[in-house]
Amino acid sequence: MTTQQHRIFGITGWKNSGKTTLTERLVAEFRRRGKRVATVKHAHHDFDIDREGTDTFRHRAAGAGEVAIVSGRRWALMHEHDGALEPTLDDMIAKLSPCDLVLVEGYKTENHSKIEVRRVDARETKPLAGSIPNVVAIAADHPVVGGHLPAFGLDDVHGIADFIAALTGLD
Repeated sequence: MTTQQHRIFGITGWKNSGKTTLTERLVAEFRRRGKRVATVKHAHHDFDIDREGTDTFRHRAAGAGEVAIVSGRRWALMHEHDGALEPTLDDMIAKLSPCDLVLVEGYKTENHSKIEVRRVDARETKPLAGSIPNVVAIAADHPVVGGHLPAFGLDDVHGIADFIAALTGLD
C-alpha cells in the first residue's frame, strides 16, 4: 500500500511477539537488495531518545520546543508536543525523505497492509487477524492452522521480504 510517495508495509503483533526483531531483519534484507528503507515505530509509552545531562537534553529542559542535533554522520530532530495531539502515522510518513519502502512497527489499527507476528511464548497469544484491519499474512514460530492468510515461518525473512515486495510493487 502506498501513501503519497512512500510504499508502506506494517509489522504488528502483541508485546514480545518479535515485531522489532522481524523489522530489523527485514530492513537488513531490503538493504541487501539495494533498497532505501525507513521505519516508523509506535511507542505506547513515554519515551526519550536523549539522556539527562547532554547538551540537547538541557536545551529541551530549558523549554525548547524543537532541538536538532547534527554531526557529519547523522542528524536528529526532537519535537515536544506541548499538549498537542499525537501526530498521525500519515503526519510522520510525510516527514520522511523519499525511500523505497517504509516499514511501520505497531500502529495496529491503521489501514496499511501488515503482517501479524505470533510467538508461542508471547504474553498474549490471541490472534489479531480478523479483529484489526488489513492483516494480509502471518509470521509465526509455530504452525498456523485453519487460517486463510499466507503464513510464513518467523525466520523466513527472505520469503517475507519477497511477499512484501510483490504486494507493495517494490519488485
